[in-house]
Amino acid sequence: MREGYEGTGPGAITPDGCAVELYTRLSVGDEPDIIASAVPAGAHILELGSGVGRMTHPLLERGFTVTAVDESAEMLERVRGARTIRSAIETLDLGERFDVVMLASFLVHAGDVEVRRGMLEVCRSHVAEGGCVLIQREGENYHTDLPRERLDPSGFTIRMLSAEPVGDGVNSVRAEYVFPDAVWTQTFLARPLSKEQFEAALGEAGLRVDRHLTEDRVWVRAVPVEA
Repeated sequence: MREGYEGTGPGAITPDGCAVELYTRLSVGDEPDIIASAVPAGAHILELGSGVGRMTHPLLERGFTVTAVDESAEMLERVRGARTIRSAIETLDLGERFDVVMLASFLVHAGDVEVRRGMLEVCRSHVAEGGCVLIQREGENYHTDLPRERLDPSGFTIRMLSAEPVGDGVNSVRAEYVFPDAVWTQTFLARPLSKEQFEAALGEAGLRVDRHLTEDRVWVRAVPVEA
């Protein structure tokens, strides 16, 4: 387990505290439609941090080709119909370029600045000319509107319990997922990013915001900065 990360509950737990079985149960919502609306039909998508394929499978159903990357072999075992690659995101070097590179699941908020920088540089180095990078950011009140809970339409409760500062602008976030037959928790490190900090991080990697895909500005379409 990585320092500052922890997970509890049934089944395998990945080094960043994610429970494999939990992620097989999470609903996908409207995220595949948001993605599909922002990219060309039939695009080849490099999905960084695919997990069990929660978004991979709906994207395949919509006619996209997906290369799914995750550091967990247990997660990738659940992915069907996509090329899978086991790797840490920040060190990935496929020597290929893709129509779309996707960095979802709030991964851009990694507590370690060097890890975040590496992730964004991987996004830039793997996106084709004329392509785009899709990034999912945390909501505006992600770290402050706590505790809070939400009942998922599929019948389980997500509770965001706390976000405690641990230094250098990083918070230790604790979440709980309550199902009728099981409970999982996850503790992880996340760095809140203002609009300016986010855009500066993109700029360091040679990317810029093209447009926001949702009114809450959580989903962002970025493109390479022209030389």
